Amino acid sequence: MEITRRNLALGGMGLLAGAAATRSALAQDSFFGMREGLEDFWLASDAYVFGYPLVTMEMTRRVLTNVAEPAETKAPMGQIIKMRQYPDASFKDVTAPNADTLYTTSFFDVGKEPWVLSIPDMKGRYFLMPMLDGWTTVFQVPGKRTTGTGAQTYAITGPGWKGTLPEGVKEYKSQTNIVWLLGRIYCTGTPEDYAAVHKLQDECKLVPLSAYGKPYTPPAGKVDPSIDMKTAVREQVNRMDTVSYFKLLCELMKTNPPNEADAPQLAKFARIGIVPGQDFDESKLKADFLKRVPEVSFDRIMIQFKVNKAVKNENGFDFTTRTGIYGTDYLMRALITAIGLGANRPQDAVYPTSQKDADGRKYNGANKYVMRFPKGHLPPAEGFWSLTMYNSGYFFVNNPLNRYSISARQELKQNPDGSTDLYLQKDSPGKDKESNWLPAPEGDFILMLRMYWPQETDPSIINGTWTVPPAKKVGA
Repeated sequence: MEITRRNLALGGMGLLAGAAATRSALAQDSFFGMREGLEDFWLASDAYVFGYPLVTMEMTRRVLTNVAEPAETKAPMGQIIKMRQYPDASFKDVTAPNADTLYTTSFFDVGKEPWVLSIPDMKGRYFLMPMLDGWTTVFQVPGKRTTGTGAQTYAITGPGWKGTLPEGVKEYKSQTNIVWLLGRIYCTGTPEDYAAVHKLQDECKLVPLSAYGKPYTPPAGKVDPSIDMKTAVREQVNRMDTVSYFKLLCELMKTNPPNEADAPQLAKFARIGIVPGQDFDESKLKADFLKRVPEVSFDRIMIQFKVNKAVKNENGFDFTTRTGIYGTDYLMRALITAIGLGANRPQDAVYPTSQKDADGRKYNGANKYVMRFPKGHLPPAEGFWSLTMYNSGYFFVNNPLNRYSISARQELKQNPDGSTDLYLQKDSPGKDKESNWLPAPEGDFILMLRMYWPQETDPSIINGTWTVPPAKKVGA
């Protein structure tokens, strides 16, 4: 089980074989020889997949808010986390972090009253402030692309809230009590630009509606010593046993209701004790198969890289334009949760991801690779683009340059023909090429190309008129 989870199932066929073997084993089991038992097992698996985003969001919230006062990467509920520098290799709170923007984020609860977010004049700087509900749906996304860079103020209201807002405050309604503001402000990483963005971060304000326009001092946070602050959130979720997982899911659905479109699926889950607004009735699940549900379900989630038609593959890079808003594609929603919690809408960002080179072999730091962008073929993005290096767990890797992503801000050198080569390898390609070097770890690694505000007209990755070039192994 742990081997399957560590490789994140991107190999695809191995997981298909594993799932088939699991089905075979279950069929031979005396309990699963009965049709009803098999149906309940796969129904439980569907419920696990369905709830994966909400459970992961809650576990993430617990970790990121379990402090008495704001720190570099954490803050109490209702207070803004102002990351002052790019995350480094020690950052494990969120999978697939970026090293291009300074996160300006907060978890807050709109169950009792709305919260008001005030964004300062960004003076033309690229930024976006996506707001996610508990199911990871990006329900609103103020930012340069959508609302411009002038000063703006929003009230985020809960599912059942009705009332009057102050003049000049626009309402954004969340379907759930849990709201995650996952703001990103572009920064070049120079001391001068860090200082400029820090000033903008400090001018961002988040207060409950009852305190809007008044002096407000947020209360100190409450620290729960029982919360695991060391283990990556994804691993904490994946290690939960089935009963604990479903108990938490049902508890969360009391204040974070599913969509109306989910009704047909939820009607099926009632048979195994999962009903929105009610506690989990574990008596309706047979103990014989409970322990197998998380493993098989996580395999089903990760295999979506290979079997979901919404996932495209170009030159070894998998990507989808089905992020941020998922409808009833529960497997896709769970997949994005597992590998990139907090993903944006495709109009704001597309994330081609690759674990295998142009010849279909896994990337490994023992080899050297070159990714060549022909003249005029650098990623077409209105915001910015970057190529990020992760280890096999989607986390940053220590390296001599402390460089986790590479982009135009490195002042990339061009070849005589106007093309641009990126060097993906463990050791330096030489001082003259280090501007184009993205350091790799010793073992397997994963590449993610970020395109923020991708062009929607030709050339465009959204409409298929721009293609990601392959990363090719070079040398012996």
